[in-house]
Amino acid sequence: QVQLVECGGGLVQPGGSLRLSCAASGNIVSPNTVVWYRQTPGKQRELVASISGTSSTNYGDSVKDRFTISRDNAKNTVYLQMNSLKPEDTAVYLCSMRRPGFAYWGQGTQVTVSS
Repeated sequence: QVQLVECGGGLVQPGGSLRLSCAASGNIVSPNTVVWYRQTPGKQRELVASISGTSSTNYGDSVKDRFTISRDNAKNTVYLQMNSLKPEDTAVYLCSMRRPGFAYWGQGTQVTVSS
């Protein structure tokens, strides 16, 4: 079993920045891929960014050039640096650790971008 805990959400003004953390514990197996999703009520869950065990990254089109995903394997933590935030970035952000046939989920952290 793997436990994932997201931290770093909050209220920020448009144009501001936040850094989210996804800390993993438990029976962590490598290599693994960690994915950030975001969920807004009434909308489909959206893939934000992913990072593989080799640190290969992918981003959703809506966050390219604004968000950066990274990982610190020594700390079992994946980060999502979010810059130039827009109101449409408002969502619950969730991280998920993936292995073939398995997906572990955190509880999510709320990000609200508003004036």
